[in-house]
Amino acid sequence: MKAGDDQAGLSTPKLDAQENRQADKRKGISALVVHEAIRRQGDEELARPAAALWWSGLAAGLSIGSSFIMEGLLRAYLPNAPWRPLVQQLGYPIGYLMLVLGRQQLFTENTVTAIVPLLARRDWGTFAKVAKIWGVVLAANLTGAHITGWVLSNTAIFSHPVQNAMQELARETIAVGFSEAFVKGIVAGWLIAMLVWMLAAIETGQVAVIFLMTYVVGLGSLTHIIAGSMEALFLVWNGTITWWAYAGGYALPTLLGNIVGGVALVAVLNHAQVVAGQE
Repeated sequence: MKAGDDQAGLSTPKLDAQENRQADKRKGISALVVHEAIRRQGDEELARPAAALWWSGLAAGLSIGSSFIMEGLLRAYLPNAPWRPLVQQLGYPIGYLMLVLGRQQLFTENTVTAIVPLLARRDWGTFAKVAKIWGVVLAANLTGAHITGWVLSNTAIFSHPVQNAMQELARETIAVGFSEAFVKGIVAGWLIAMLVWMLAAIETGQVAVIFLMTYVVGLGSLTHIIAGSMEALFLVWNGTITWWAYAGGYALPTLLGNIVGGVALVAVLNHAQVVAGQE
């Protein structure tokens, strides 16, 4: 066997000490390290008091309205051309950039990290903390979405063309059946949860990753319980749809889909690969 072989039957080039260090740097962070970073982040979230979670979640519910506003502005001033959605959806990531970089609590993002400590410990005490963070953050996010929806639909902040553009966007958002909203919610929950894991694995380029991942969610018309609720509640407050139509026809299937996509397909599977690798 030649010098530099690192396992039987595999011949590799011989590297000096400096080249070995360079190779280690370029092989990337391991799944175990990413998992541990997420677990520690999850423990920090679980340790936060309910009041702190509430105010952070309320801020996120307000911030996500920026996505709806930017989409409405772009739609109002762009020509009705086949390429319009490609440009219009550039506004969708704005709210996510604000809340992720501002460390605000968003359901499907921060709440996914809380699942990893539960999977690691599997005790009732951790389960109760996870239930607390899920309940408080979801309620706070939706409260913020209600407030922003009321302001946008009942004040003259924006001109009539922009208001009309928002109306069209919101109608398109809720134009899904129960099963379609559920399936699209799974994909959206998966992408947002993967965003969390990707951010834990990189030191630079966070803005680009957040922008690209959420742009896909917007361009694909995928359903997100908070961002989509922001648009649906705009219609609730201006009388286009009833609150119950929103809750049963959009919010419920979307919430269930986001949970399945974020928890089952990302947190559980990523946890499983690390646990299996340690056996």
